[in-house]
Amino acid sequence: MNLENSDRYPSAQSTLPARKFCVRLSSTRRGARLARLLTVERLRSWEMPFETAALVVAELASNAALHGSAPGRDFRLTLTLATEDTLRIEVTDTRPGQVPTVRTGAPLDSEGGRGLQLVDALADRWGITSRPGAHKTVWAELGTGAGGAAVGP
Repeated sequence: MNLENSDRYPSAQSTLPARKFCVRLSSTRRGARLARLLTVERLRSWEMPFETAALVVAELASNAALHGSAPGRDFRLTLTLATEDTLRIEVTDTRPGQVPTVRTGAPLDSEGGRGLQLVDALADRWGITSRPGAHKTVWAELGTGAGGAAVGP
């Protein structure tokens, strides 16, 4: 597991210190679960609400592990709180051709296919960015409650 933490370095856009957490995780169900658990613990340490963010991370990390991974490749989770009112969640995987879409009309009792519907409903904004080197990032932004929608309860 590779951790990067830049809690102490100021952002060029703000006088507030940027808070950033980045970790590489195995593209497995265990890695997806760990992404959610690490999100909860990081947001707790930042004294931020975490429940909605944990749900979004769980869906994005699960998608990366199940659909966005190449054999032997990890996915990366990045949490960035550059301002008081926006948390940006990014999950980067190694399958740029596997672009996720929101599946509408999936039966409520089906086992999968509704993850991005949940992300779409919970996030203020979300999208997909292609990255150099055969990567893509699915990102979501959530209001933290300081100046936007609540991230947690």
